[in-house]
Amino acid sequence: MAELIDKTVTFFKKEIVFCISLILAIVSCFFVEPSSNYFHYINWQTIILLFVIMVIVEILKNLSVFEILIRKLVTRTANTRNLVLVLVFACFFSSIFITNDVSLIIFVPFAILALKKVEKTNLIIFTVCLQTIAANVGCMVLPIGAPHNIVMYTVSNISFTSFFLLLLPYIIVSMLFLAILLFFIPNNDIVLPELSKIEINRKNFFKRILFGVDYYLLLTFIALFILIGNLENIAFFKSFFTKWIVGNEVLCGVISSQIISNVPAAMLLSGFSTNYEAIIVGINIGGFGTLIASMANLISYKILVREFDDFKIKYLIVFTVLNVILLIIFFGVYIFAPN
Repeated sequence: MAELIDKTVTFFKKEIVFCISLILAIVSCFFVEPSSNYFHYINWQTIILLFVIMVIVEILKNLSVFEILIRKLVTRTANTRNLVLVLVFACFFSSIFITNDVSLIIFVPFAILALKKVEKTNLIIFTVCLQTIAANVGCMVLPIGAPHNIVMYTVSNISFTSFFLLLLPYIIVSMLFLAILLFFIPNNDIVLPELSKIEINRKNFFKRILFGVDYYLLLTFIALFILIGNLENIAFFKSFFTKWIVGNEVLCGVISSQIISNVPAAMLLSGFSTNYEAIIVGINIGGFGTLIASMANLISYKILVREFDDFKIKYLIVFTVLNVILLIIFFGVYIFAPN
């Protein structure tokens, strides 16, 4: 019995978003009688698109495509600033195509390894913070760059071009912000040691791809779709959310992202408002701020503290300060930029 409890607790900690989503979806079923309408709640286009993207990402990971490219760039760097620049913008460009979460899973460990090898561990906290920001910015470029944008893309039917132009002012400001921060990195010479050879394991290639897909993320989406669908059919919640969300989509997107992260926020807001452009802006800039505002933020944090547990408090301080500053800048852009 004790072993079962331990396994349950471990699973809950590992898949906390899925578990909470599932519990809330089940609770909501007591207020709306289960029926075939539940299947209509689920945006299957989003589920299928997300699954296809995850399969493609797993193929790229197993072929070490991006790691090969980043190593070629890193071995050509001669100083600490250029090294950090390459590590940060690797997250930006890769997150455009393989999502911000996967970009950080690949490149945060690589950055820690590279900085340890050149004996620059004092730069790890700052570098990982910048990598996380860069990944959250890069995922704004295309709708396929993050799960919350995949949701909004399939719900709104906004074109790739319109999506990009909508978020372009925030992307430009973020790039300038990152460029300024990089000047705080010392411009010291380094000698990067030879990195271990990359070996591509072709054994059970397709099996590893299928098992590498995050099925709990897909189930999380399904649970959230059912939850939001049920809330739309409960008069009290429908009235409450409609009253506060409609007309305040950007602010609600930012605030709700800080509390429940921007993926559930996207699904919640899109269930009660059709002002999709405002929701897209709100949930994307809402990914900056607290550690839980985006799942990508939690991923880089977990990777870092697994390697350096004593960096935990300092990282949280640096991360929060940088993200809150950028979030305030985003609000300025939103207020003063022409719509």
